[in-house]
Amino acid sequence: MSDQRPIVVAVDGGGSKTDAVALELDGTVIATARGGTSSPHIIGMTEAAGLVDDLIERLLAQTGDRPLAAAAIYLSGLDLPAEVAAFRDGISGYAWADAIVDNDLFALLRAGTSEPDAVAVVCGTGINCVGVRADGAVVRYPSLGMTSGDWGGGWHLGEQALWHAARAVDGRGPATALAALIPEVYGLDEVQDVIEALHFGRIPNAELAQIAPSVFAAARDGDAVAASLVDRQAEEIVAFAATTLRRLDLLGRPVPVVLGGGIVGSGDARLMGGIERGLAERAPLARIELVTAAPILGAALLALEAAGADAAARSVAVSSLQERPAAVVQ
Repeated sequence: MSDQRPIVVAVDGGGSKTDAVALELDGTVIATARGGTSSPHIIGMTEAAGLVDDLIERLLAQTGDRPLAAAAIYLSGLDLPAEVAAFRDGISGYAWADAIVDNDLFALLRAGTSEPDAVAVVCGTGINCVGVRADGAVVRYPSLGMTSGDWGGGWHLGEQALWHAARAVDGRGPATALAALIPEVYGLDEVQDVIEALHFGRIPNAELAQIAPSVFAAARDGDAVAASLVDRQAEEIVAFAATTLRRLDLLGRPVPVVLGGGIVGSGDARLMGGIERGLAERAPLARIELVTAAPILGAALLALEAAGADAAARSVAVSSLQERPAAVVQ
């Protein structure tokens, strides 16, 4: 006779990968799966739903197709209410259609804190922020890149670095080590080779994010252009956090600011120093909580809480999933 004890499943999807886990109601992790990006902004809404379904099917294949007490799905790219609604429409035919569905920032937030007043900023492939207050108030952002006022994340840092490198090469801008470093990322000789490869599709546009580590490396070596990009990234993270705290009327309280994503996860000294100084000036009572565990931890905790699991179960899940490191930019 098959095991009919209910389980929970959780999915966390970012701009580069998607993690999924199945857990017993006592918090024990019993199955894991990983796929590529599930962001609807990158692969489309239908494809995102299909990828998540494939991951959940892989989990259930490992667990003997046990019934679900709860499912929690948190994806990058579900930024607007209309996008959450569209994803819900896209999953209506799946067995897990009644899952909790929201932006992946909520998984990051829960991975970093359980406090009712909190802010989370993710800076990975892209950048986004969410803030919550104990009375249920929520501040969130469209996160549509430059169109919605955003600056930064690995992809945008790469684009900006290439912009500066192109101008350094043709004489319109100051010299920068990025002009030599960027072609090396793609195994090419010149900046112009990179530009043409992007134009003709030989390098996918999404791979601009691969330049980000070179930006931090050049800044550490004293390159002024690269350093200005790192400093701007710190300023933008601070602007998100401080603005969200102000909009929630939480500047006067000691509130956690949870930071996650591959860019901040690298722990770059210049970046983190800029964030710390900026928050000390604009939100002096805020305290930084850097998430080093993969955000799937937060998604799993939210799934367990939705199923009514107790504190002991959450502790078991934390012990298992904290060992799964978050992605970082080296």
